[in-house]
Amino acid sequence: MLDTLTDKKNDGVITIIDYSAGNLTSVRRALVSLGIACRVTGDAGEIAAAERVIFPGVGNAKSAMESLNSNGVADALRTAIRRGVPVLGICLGMQIMMTSSDEGGANCLGIFDGGVKLLRPDDRRLKIPHMGWDSLKYVKEHALFDGIDSRSEFYFVHSYYVDPTDKSDVIALSEHGVDFPAVIGRGNVFAVQFHPEKSGAAGLKILQNFAAWNPKK
Repeated sequence: MLDTLTDKKNDGVITIIDYSAGNLTSVRRALVSLGIACRVTGDAGEIAAAERVIFPGVGNAKSAMESLNSNGVADALRTAIRRGVPVLGICLGMQIMMTSSDEGGANCLGIFDGGVKLLRPDDRRLKIPHMGWDSLKYVKEHALFDGIDSRSEFYFVHSYYVDPTDKSDVIALSEHGVDFPAVIGRGNVFAVQFHPEKSGAAGLKILQNFAAWNPKK
């Protein structure tokens, strides 16, 4: 599936990874609404050679990793990252960039050192999953937040959170009884726990910024 909204060479096309664990339709629809060319694929060769990648996800870490490993997409994504192409991880796509996950005891991609842990709010009145709109506490600046009001809220749906070993990878926190990393990044990789494609104007601005992001600058 390819939305050719740029020229015939498909320059700047964003590749959305399909691994049977993603909110692909909403991500694709958001990009199309912005006039950004995109394609959805589960082909490992296309992913390894992609110019720009979005790695979405909804579901279970263990089953997602089984799918990624069975069709070669795990290695293809690692190849794309090593090539230095911009990569955006969303929700489960963020979590399985870690070394491991407590969700099913999954061994994950290992893009970031650290694990994925179950949210355990100190306030027992707070429900799990964490679902709804929340703001961010910014730890440091990043180009993907250019033009976004610091008071903006984003839409979350999750029961687990990432716990990176290197805290310098944390870009922003959010809170659900406890503070947790809501945005992490290093080099050409940027990952968010919330869903930008469901987060109104602020979320769309992140996708727009990603489409133009040059991590080498």
